[in-house]
Amino acid sequence: MAKRDPVEREIARVNRTGRIGGRDEREPRAQAARHERRTERIVVELDNDCVFAFPARSVQGLENATAAELAEIELLGEGYGLHWPRRNASLRVEGALAGIFGSRKWMMRLAASEAGSRTSPRKAAAARENGRKGGRPAVRAA
Repeated sequence: MAKRDPVEREIARVNRTGRIGGRDEREPRAQAARHERRTERIVVELDNDCVFAFPARSVQGLENATAAELAEIELLGEGYGLHWPRRNASLRVEGALAGIFGSRKWMMRLAASEAGSRTSPRKAAAARENGRKGGRPAVRAA
């Protein structure tokens, strides 16, 4: 039996599996996506029969989008990405599953705003103490 060259082997693999390209076949793809108005979440149905949801306002470019703009979602690249055309915002499904909703700078800003909104007994005690002293100290020019 003669050995097949790499091109013939690839053609045989594509014919056998029905898949073109070297992408990791375990990478999930979106089959459908929708905006849920009640919960303000984007719900993505994946090709492995799982459903994933995330806060719509967490996505870079969607923080000020209207409900109508959020509802208009297109699937990109055989379901590897989501796109909101009226906002010109896109998101990779794989990134969203990993909790990445934008650029590094965007993610740092999200983390900082979340950390600043957290309360703890220590923060509450410090705020009460500052209140007894008349509030935050004034900023003095150097």
